[in-house]
Amino acid sequence: MTSAAREEGLLAPLRVPVFRRIWSASLLSNFGILIQGVGAAWSMSRLTDDAMMVALVQTALMLPIMLFALPAGAISDMFDRRLVCIGALTFALAGAVGLCVVTLLGLLTPPILLAFCFVVGSGMAVFGPAWQASVSEQVPGEALPSAIALNGISYNVARSFGPAIGGVLVAAVGAIGAFVVNAAFYLPLLVVLVLWKRKQEPARLAPETFWRALVSGVRFIRYAPSHRAFIVRTLLFGLIGGVVPALMPLIARELLQGDAPVYGLLLGAFGLGAVIGAVMLPSIRRRFKTETSSRLSAVVMGAAIIVAAVSRHEAATLLALLAAGVAWTSVLTLYSISIQVSAPRWVAGRALAIFQATIAGGVALGAWGWGRCADQIGVGDTLLVAGLLMTASAFVGFWLRLPDMSLPLEDRRLDRAGPAVGLDITARSGPIVIEIDYVVPARNARAFYAVMQKVRRYRLRTGGYGWSIARDITDVTRWTERFHAPTWNDYQHLVHRGEGSGREGLDESRALLDPAAPVQVRRLLERPAGSVRWRDETPDLDVGPESAGTTP
Repeated sequence: MTSAAREEGLLAPLRVPVFRRIWSASLLSNFGILIQGVGAAWSMSRLTDDAMMVALVQTALMLPIMLFALPAGAISDMFDRRLVCIGALTFALAGAVGLCVVTLLGLLTPPILLAFCFVVGSGMAVFGPAWQASVSEQVPGEALPSAIALNGISYNVARSFGPAIGGVLVAAVGAIGAFVVNAAFYLPLLVVLVLWKRKQEPARLAPETFWRALVSGVRFIRYAPSHRAFIVRTLLFGLIGGVVPALMPLIARELLQGDAPVYGLLLGAFGLGAVIGAVMLPSIRRRFKTETSSRLSAVVMGAAIIVAAVSRHEAATLLALLAAGVAWTSVLTLYSISIQVSAPRWVAGRALAIFQATIAGGVALGAWGWGRCADQIGVGDTLLVAGLLMTASAFVGFWLRLPDMSLPLEDRRLDRAGPAVGLDITARSGPIVIEIDYVVPARNARAFYAVMQKVRRYRLRTGGYGWSIARDITDVTRWTERFHAPTWNDYQHLVHRGEGSGREGLDESRALLDPAAPVQVRRLLERPAGSVRWRDETPDLDVGPESAGTTP
């Protein structure tokens, strides 16, 4: 493929008007939040000499993502994502305006600064999953990886130039300039989202409850081994790599003896490297497996952190941070693409939210820990320790290998009619017990049991619980699979969560059955209070024998 063709593929989503408008407006908002970050970090370094307090600015901005991303992901999967984005941005804008007012009145203190950073971070935490999950509604499926990469480039372009602009603003007019710019740059994105005519498919089922949506998201990650590997590796990368953004002001001030413009240049170098990494990512994905790319990036970033630790020359530090930026965005964008394109649409927002919470939590906790470490042993030695740990993290792949993920098969929409229901039940009736009888030739018993372990993960991943498999002690060819759904509505959601490639265990198990014996399914209402007559004179419903249906 020629370079021109690769560029066209990367830029293809920008030919879609709605994506182009939202992407352009989000670029401005990314500039704003990064410019504010410069003002906040530099203000904190002027308000106090405590290195941990400086590092806590990054924690205040990122911790809300760890705390609120999963609830935000559930909300984005339950409600109109456009409205969720608008509400979250409005909340972040209120926090940004409040920070401007407090600063103008001369009331800014370290705790107040951290509080407003937390408010702005909370708004962006709720905004993130809904915004990213809505990308698939803005572009065709084949353009989704490029659209995800472009969103990463948007942030990293802002990271390249925003900090330098922020440094100039802080030097010229003080932190208030950075805070005002951030508040103003939220407005274009709000306007674009208000004008977006999102096409929302009518829901065929009642939405999950908020609590069940949270549980379903966590269970999906828990019982999806490939996604779980990405989440664990993301946490490790964020915990160690978070030392760079957390201690950047101190690198400028203590190691390079610089001021706000130098800090802006360092952030700009890191952001420029991130842009280069995002542009190089399509080539990296073609040439290397995901695990190989992750290991190489860890080694490169570790070496870059070590150079930054020992360097006292601005040029060398800039080059090191440029390389660190390439490695940082290569890993995180690669992980984000893998999770987004492989997660089923019903849980896309929650899968993204867990990923964002993981990286944000890793960076936030890492920032706190590295700040404490810097207070004890100094900035240079702290960076040296982090660089060695990052390099060593490349060996984690020998124990927790990352799979290569590509676009999933089309979701199987199971539009068949539901089973005949004789009881007068509602969507909230439950628990529902599902029992499925199989006839398996004795020669296939061992293979069937092994395949059913895959089916177990599938059932639990899509919302079931209490799964078991049993074999009849009198007829050894008969097996019974049993699991629960919390309510009848949850069971209907479970049935409709056909995941394409996620159903391979079901397909394999069918090949091991006796073709002459049909699969029998029973759906039972456990503890059926309210489904029986209240008085002797109240007649029972005229119901026939429970009908067998197809496997859920």
